[in-house]
Amino acid sequence: MAPMCRGFFISVASIYVCIIALGQQQVSDATYVQENYTKHEYMIPMRDGVKLFTAVYIPKDTTRHHPILMTRTPYSCAPYGGENFPTNFGEQDSYYHHRAYIIVKQDVRGRYMSEGTYEDVRPYVSDKKSKKDIDETTDTYDTVDWLVKNIKGNNGKVGIKGISYPGFYSWMGTIDAHPAVKATSPQAPVSQWMGGDDWFHNGAFLESHAFSFYANFGWPRKGPTENYPTHFQFDTPDGYEFFLQLGALRNANIRFLHDSVDMWNNLMNHGTWDKFWQERSVLPHLKNLKPATLVVGGWFDTENLFGALHSYETVEHNNSENHNSLVMGPWAHGWWTRPGLDSLGEIKFESNTTRFYTDNVEGPFFEHYLNGRPDPKLPEAVVFLTGANRWKFFDNWPPKNTQARSLYFGEDATLSFEKPTEPKSEYDEYVSDPQKPVPYTSEIRQWYNASFMDEDQRFAGRRPDVLVYQTAVLDTDITIAGPITVNLIGSTSGTDCDWIIKIIDVFPDSLQSPPGLRGTPLAGYEMFVRGDVLRGKFRNSLSNPAPFVRNEPTEIDFVLQDAFHTFVRGHRIMVQVQSTWFPMIDRNPGKFMDIFGARDSDFQKTTQRLYHSPKHSSSIKFSVMK
Repeated sequence: MAPMCRGFFISVASIYVCIIALGQQQVSDATYVQENYTKHEYMIPMRDGVKLFTAVYIPKDTTRHHPILMTRTPYSCAPYGGENFPTNFGEQDSYYHHRAYIIVKQDVRGRYMSEGTYEDVRPYVSDKKSKKDIDETTDTYDTVDWLVKNIKGNNGKVGIKGISYPGFYSWMGTIDAHPAVKATSPQAPVSQWMGGDDWFHNGAFLESHAFSFYANFGWPRKGPTENYPTHFQFDTPDGYEFFLQLGALRNANIRFLHDSVDMWNNLMNHGTWDKFWQERSVLPHLKNLKPATLVVGGWFDTENLFGALHSYETVEHNNSENHNSLVMGPWAHGWWTRPGLDSLGEIKFESNTTRFYTDNVEGPFFEHYLNGRPDPKLPEAVVFLTGANRWKFFDNWPPKNTQARSLYFGEDATLSFEKPTEPKSEYDEYVSDPQKPVPYTSEIRQWYNASFMDEDQRFAGRRPDVLVYQTAVLDTDITIAGPITVNLIGSTSGTDCDWIIKIIDVFPDSLQSPPGLRGTPLAGYEMFVRGDVLRGKFRNSLSNPAPFVRNEPTEIDFVLQDAFHTFVRGHRIMVQVQSTWFPMIDRNPGKFMDIFGARDSDFQKTTQRLYHSPKHSSSIKFSVMK
């Protein structure tokens, strides 16, 4: 991750000051590591004979024994060569360097300089009968066993951490862990791809994210290499236009990938929750865990918010003995590593959130379990309250002191906590055209800008294919905590369609702050708080899709990921409803079919209706803090 001072810079001068400050910090960290560490590179043998490339940075201090902190990654543990040291560091790196941890980086099996064959989210092998029965748990176990036996000066205690894909490897190192592994921190971990991480949300495919990733990451290599092959260039800054011109998903292989990227082919061939995805889910194996765990995620993470929340929940349910805590900050994907982070886009958080996290949570967690320091007595959940901009601490997540409240859709674009009365019209409708899909951001982008997760949504609300509902001005603060349940009655003129729900915090039109308004007011800003998509045919099951009956009112229920947000007095709550969110979500042809096999000619306009009558009421259910 590149370092960042702020999510939004207001002047050239501030950019310059930020770059200079971060540059000085990076130089200082790099100099410190080179002066106080020695580097060694090893090919560590696994039980089946395959050797994994491992870089080990060992403190020169020989007056005491040191804990080991390890990250296993498919993204390279460069720089390679015993004399070459890293020059870029995250917020937490200095913390461990100055406390003389042994730092270990490893290329996972089949990636970069490690031997063997790579497999995406390699399935867990429960019945290991021979040395050939390997998975990521065995590779981690064998690596830890070698390290504690061969690295001089270690204290016999190992921690594992990693973000995103390395978060998946952190979980695998926690399952069937080596006795020396005392603590792990899976951060924004990949946990269940078809279920909600990265590539699919409620059955809908994250087209631009998956294609952009695998068009470079997914190509096969010929053998161990310091420079992994990449084959694709967009040749345009406009991802919206690129994917619209690409057309149907099948064209990606025809025009660019040519059946050479195995995981892309798997995505195209496994469009339902089948055995392929079931075998790759981490969640069923998060039981009987021995190490202490610290699960970390960000409220504005478009990639692995699901993984953080659901793996934490699963560990809580399955493990009564081990320590397990959750941290959720106001961060995009992995941004808790960025020095001095106090904002995202135009939304300011009024404090250095990454410094708080490093000094008060992650650092003391590993110091206790690996270095014998006092127990920090972390609460069960350390969570940042967006909207009010403060850290909160709970004994449970979601917190127990909440009550369920439903916001009902009504006529005249209204939202109310009261059930609808007999309306003049039972529904609102819009026409969704897959040739003119609603963009997910107002920016021209290839890879997404992380700040789209709290972006001003006025650009979308102006469109005729987006329904907009909002409450009256709030006369009191409303804080939501936990998952958000969507309960719609809707219909479509086709046999399939997508339903996209966005929860929005509408700032006052005036720059004058009402009494009690916290933070920096932005006139009329429509802050995206939480949103997601349901591919309609999966409304009952990800395994068994079902068509819609044309124009028939149908129950459409699904759950948005957790949020912890205060809608401040003087604001409004808004909900936007639409059927395209492009190119983050692939286009639905409006027909009940295998979308991965659809042709350009299959895509058609559809008319969606959202019902809001006493008989057919639609609502959004929140857990509201008492």
